[in-house]
Amino acid sequence: MKIKNELMSPIYLMNNEKLNYRTRLIKVFRAMFFYGLIFGLFACSEDHEKPVDVMKIEARWYDAQQVALGRGVYAQNCISCHLESAKGTLDWRKSLEDGSYPPPPLNGTAHAWHHSIGVLLTAINDGGVPNGGTMPAFRNSLSHEQKLAVIAYIQSFWSEDIYSKWADVFKKH
Repeated sequence: MKIKNELMSPIYLMNNEKLNYRTRLIKVFRAMFFYGLIFGLFACSEDHEKPVDVMKIEARWYDAQQVALGRGVYAQNCISCHLESAKGTLDWRKSLEDGSYPPPPLNGTAHAWHHSIGVLLTAINDGGVPNGGTMPAFRNSLSHEQKLAVIAYIQSFWSEDIYSKWADVFKKH
């Protein structure tokens, strides 16, 4: 009877080779990896819906390449004041001791979405000083392509609702 029970045991292979705990564990992890890989390939196939961010970009005036370029431009020129994810300063409406205003959020939670691309380009070109801020002018330090890319990047943070309202007013340009 002992041999029969041993043959029924899950630790006994078809070739009658008994496995130790470590070997079984390795085989389990290999099987998990294999099935995970198969599932991952299936989940990424073209028959499935695209990720939300890609779908969001497809409905907007910019593309993923512009957002990627804008991310780099933003990281080099804007993030130190407008902060990560374009979230800006919490009390952006309240003037500072010197009378200037802190950097506002650009992520759709403040007023940036109330402005056309032309107005946003003017703010980038001329800086924030004309409006009571301290943002430097980027007229001569960024190309037109880089300026549009940084606008694409900040608009990528806007919700569908905010972007739709903006697009309705400004016709996507």
